[in-house]
Amino acid sequence: MKMYSILYHEVQPENLAVTMHSGDLEVLATPQMIAWMEEASCKITNCDEGMTTVGILMNVTHDAPSALHARVRVVSELVEQNGKIYTFNVSAWQGEKCLGKGVHKRATVNAKRFMEKLHQN
Repeated sequence: MKMYSILYHEVQPENLAVTMHSGDLEVLATPQMIAWMEEASCKITNCDEGMTTVGILMNVTHDAPSALHARVRVVSELVEQNGKIYTFNVSAWQGEKCLGKGVHKRATVNAKRFMEKLHQN
């Protein structure tokens, strides 16, 4: 059974490349598109209590621009779960125009232990 997550966002001023300092233009910032792809992927993972997932790989292309106030559809499809590793195909769309696509991986971790390790360093 394939699992999907679809989210919709409207490009706001804080999502623009010029605002996020990832470029000079008033278009959807690549880091924002990637964050939306991660958000959609997080909604698919089904972790036991005390567990969560963390992003470990994002390999995407940003293929077309999207303007302020554009409606963006973000799709994540879970294509594999191998032990603690989830693999997703991710994409972002404005209507029928593909804005970007790629592969995202997440790993299951114990949330408490993960944060304890962070604070030990």
